[in-house]
Amino acid sequence: MQFRDLKTQYRLLKDDIDAGIEAVIESSAFILGKEVSELEDKLAAYVGRKYCISCGSGTAALTLALMSIDAGPGDAVFVPDLTYAATAEAAAVLGAVPVFTDIDPFTYNMSPESLEIQIRKVTEEDKLVPKAVIPVDLFGQPADYDSILPVAKKYGLKVIEDGAQGFGGSIRDKKACSFGDISITSFFPSKPLGCYGDGGAVFTDDEGTARRIRSLRALGRSEENKYCNVETGINSRLDTLQAAILLPKLRAFEEYELEAVNRVAARYTDRLKESFVTPAILPGFISSWAQYSILCKDGTEREELQKRLKEQDIPTMIYYPKGLHKQKAFEGWDYADSDFANTTAVSSRILSLPINPYLKDQEVDRICEIALAE
Repeated sequence: MQFRDLKTQYRLLKDDIDAGIEAVIESSAFILGKEVSELEDKLAAYVGRKYCISCGSGTAALTLALMSIDAGPGDAVFVPDLTYAATAEAAAVLGAVPVFTDIDPFTYNMSPESLEIQIRKVTEEDKLVPKAVIPVDLFGQPADYDSILPVAKKYGLKVIEDGAQGFGGSIRDKKACSFGDISITSFFPSKPLGCYGDGGAVFTDDEGTARRIRSLRALGRSEENKYCNVETGINSRLDTLQAAILLPKLRAFEEYELEAVNRVAARYTDRLKESFVTPAILPGFISSWAQYSILCKDGTEREELQKRLKEQDIPTMIYYPKGLHKQKAFEGWDYADSDFANTTAVSSRILSLPINPYLKDQEVDRICEIALAE
């Protein structure tokens, strides 16, 4: 069994994907070919943004977004403690300091209350300048932007939505990747919309920001001449081949995959809700289900469940085994464990089960039967 069934997806989309790849090879326009601009237009229209700038990865997208607001040494960038390291490292590599916030114990997304506490703490210490907030749409469900955006506005912070896992999710019909000043997503193969390698995109409604990010992704080149650089940027462009692969995948995602993966998640929840803590989707929210994560009673139950599933060749994953404030990459920074009680409790019990639009009912039922076995 596949955790994310990319093989079945490819078999269904093979003709269109292969034709797209062949067309790019025939054109030899491997960098910024017409498929790239076509994809950017379709992505912007889907999420409801004016501009989409594709790039080489989700991490690069975060880096470009932070560069476009001049984040750097002396700045504080607030990120949730339970997420992939890229969210924090994009700030750290620019010299800014990622300041971690605890999570909501039910959605596992950034806690707006913890965010305000950490902003006040940084302000009172007066060592860093609060610069930006990067909420993460963890596991496919958008963060609580109704609460986060007012907090950011109160303290004059930019908001960069990390929709790497959230593409396709929504809040009251407003799509993920449309919140905040700038938003990003990732096309890593296992993401809700994934390519066959690395890829990412930045979204914004501001023309000046879009223009600058297009320059920054190409080493800070000027619009008039690619050999004239106006500032220091990075080299991060989405390959045309990846754009050609993403175009038919985006069509499938819109037409049936998002609906199908939500049916899979609903079946899991119906079977497991009496025995495990199943994902809490807020009213008016839709998840794109990058992961389906349950909470076990404790670490021992999680270990036993993983073992039973593995014996039946069913893969599981732990997203994430510990908060970022406990990661070696951020050792030496001043974080108190007491600030992250929810992260600690969740990370010790969480377990992600296989989920994808092509998971059959009988496969879900088999996984649930093993999970419920005593």
